[in-house]
Amino acid sequence: MTGLFPLNISLEEYELLSSCQKSPLVQHQNILIPVIYSIIVALGVIGNGLVVFVLCKSSSRKTVANTYILNLALSDLLFLLSLPFWAVYYSFDYDWIFGRLMCKLCGGLLTFNLYASIFFITCMSMDRYMAIVHPLKSQRCRNLCRARIVSFLVWFIAGLTTVPTIMFRDTHEFGNVTACVMHFHSPGWFVGLGLMKNTLGFLLPFVIITSCYCIIGKHLLMAPGLDKSTSNLDRVLKMVGAVVLAFFFCWFPFHTLTFLDVLVSLRFLEACNLEQTISLGIPFTICLGFSNSAINPFLYCFVGNHFREQLGGLTQACASNLSQKRGSFSTRLSSFSRKLSDLKDLAPIENGTV
Repeated sequence: MTGLFPLNISLEEYELLSSCQKSPLVQHQNILIPVIYSIIVALGVIGNGLVVFVLCKSSSRKTVANTYILNLALSDLLFLLSLPFWAVYYSFDYDWIFGRLMCKLCGGLLTFNLYASIFFITCMSMDRYMAIVHPLKSQRCRNLCRARIVSFLVWFIAGLTTVPTIMFRDTHEFGNVTACVMHFHSPGWFVGLGLMKNTLGFLLPFVIITSCYCIIGKHLLMAPGLDKSTSNLDRVLKMVGAVVLAFFFCWFPFHTLTFLDVLVSLRFLEACNLEQTISLGIPFTICLGFSNSAINPFLYCFVGNHFREQLGGLTQACASNLSQKRGSFSTRLSSFSRKLSDLKDLAPIENGTV
């Protein structure tokens, strides 16, 4: 039995889907999804790893914006550690082979990142809004201490959101398959957590992010004395648009299907075809949402001139240090060779005096 256990399917959903299923589900997920996950892991680890490396090594890392970027990268890296387990899960036809503890831990990391990543992106948007639109006021409220406190609160709140997942996610036997699924004790938990994802994990952050960047764009366009034709302004506005669109397109499909899933569970919508579409579509919309962890470094760091300069400077510094070490080694080797040569020259004289 394959194709029945997406990452967030519940035991009750599985039983309902099985009762109305008229045709077998498609079988390509066990190949395609692991490939997609592998690409996300490769790009995400490289991108976020470079971000962490640059911000930890750079002398100018201690800024409010860099604090949020560093925490976002760490959150994405932590989440990406769980993706190989889910890739194996799909490739083994939804058979969880890693045990009950890892089922809960990996499920918790998925939920944790869903909230932490979006919260940090929201914090960065609000920080940019304050820095650009209210530069004088931001000098009083934007400081490292507050940024670290906010970052701690984000980690704490995201951690709290994982508690229900750790409680309800577990391994269950379905014939010869051990699935890692959510088993809610009452329908109200499924509805409540689904609506919390939609509201707290997407709708509210999207409204805040969109509002911040729309005001930023309007402020830049209407700023007195600013040349509206400058390439720098054009680049900033394009980046603003890219941030909002990337967030929307990565997460909107997943939250749309999650909301439809809630309506089906409440019997506001009843159709076997719709239930099958949701079950088949959610794994791929999850892939799209996960891709945001690989896209984030390119949106927030690599497109920025300052970050590229820092990366280039660190690269040159590493190359210079390596060159100095090689030069130092060559110098010591040359000195050692000269000493050997001197000893050889002295050897006949010493032999002659004995």
